[in-house]
Amino acid sequence: MYQVPDQTGRRVIVTGANSGTGKESAKRLAAAGASVIMAVRSPDKGETARAEIEASVTGARLEVRRVDLADLASVREFAEGILSDGEPLHTLVNNAGVMAPPERLETTDGFELQFGSNFLGPFLLTSLLIPALVESGAGRIATMSSGVANWGSIHFADLQWRLHYNPWAAYAQSKLADMLMGMHIARIATAKRWPLTSTIAHPGYTRTNLQTAGANLVRRPEDARQPATHTLLPSQSAEQGAEPLLFATAAPGVEQGAYYGPQGGLTGPTKRVTLPRSARRGPDYAASLWAVARQLTQSPAIMR
Repeated sequence: MYQVPDQTGRRVIVTGANSGTGKESAKRLAAAGASVIMAVRSPDKGETARAEIEASVTGARLEVRRVDLADLASVREFAEGILSDGEPLHTLVNNAGVMAPPERLETTDGFELQFGSNFLGPFLLTSLLIPALVESGAGRIATMSSGVANWGSIHFADLQWRLHYNPWAAYAQSKLADMLMGMHIARIATAKRWPLTSTIAHPGYTRTNLQTAGANLVRRPEDARQPATHTLLPSQSAEQGAEPLLFATAAPGVEQGAYYGPQGGLTGPTKRVTLPRSARRGPDYAASLWAVARQLTQSPAIMR
């Protein structure tokens, strides 16, 4: 199991920290000494997760705060709260997401749910917090993508999937967008010589409630699916699946824009992996998406 290096003195935000890879990341970062803000949509679930972590990690420094990434007003409120604390912010872990609801759903702001909550919400949150991360002097942004992004493309003509909704193609687009965001931040940080590192990760095939939560959004409670404990494809637990994200978040000496995933593709120890062809279409591809996302979210221009 990957041992997270000492994080004492670092203040870290983990989105989606109430379950799956987010909860595991919060737990292991806290065990390494970080002060962790568990950014969750449901405070009740967040408090339950915090109690479970505190029961197993002596002296864990955890705080639960609400943010709904599918509601840009909620994202702004959360970011304002972080910035008004007057404390340094060292790390942002963009982990939360939803996967492949069978019917097209929308966020509070009218965006297709996966594009909105997996990308536009994190995009706005990241844009708002970058100044604080740079100011800390050793900032890091780790963004969770997915192997599904390998088959994704950005449908600029219909980003919101209003013409023809395909749940898996929409998911792939959202996770490719996350990857391009991480890459573009890395380019900007390098060009501006910021003390900020942007990394990207994917969890392989990890057994969490992500596989069922999307489907359950359009099901009756009595029909809700439970996370699979056995699969036909090689799979791994959240403990193992969180390791690429933890490595991207905390490993010393990682390179700007580096991408990490399981050695075996779906499972295995973490290694640096090659960015997929879907993301290697030149810097203008990511820059174009960035410009569109800024317009859609009305986010500020990051530090000039």
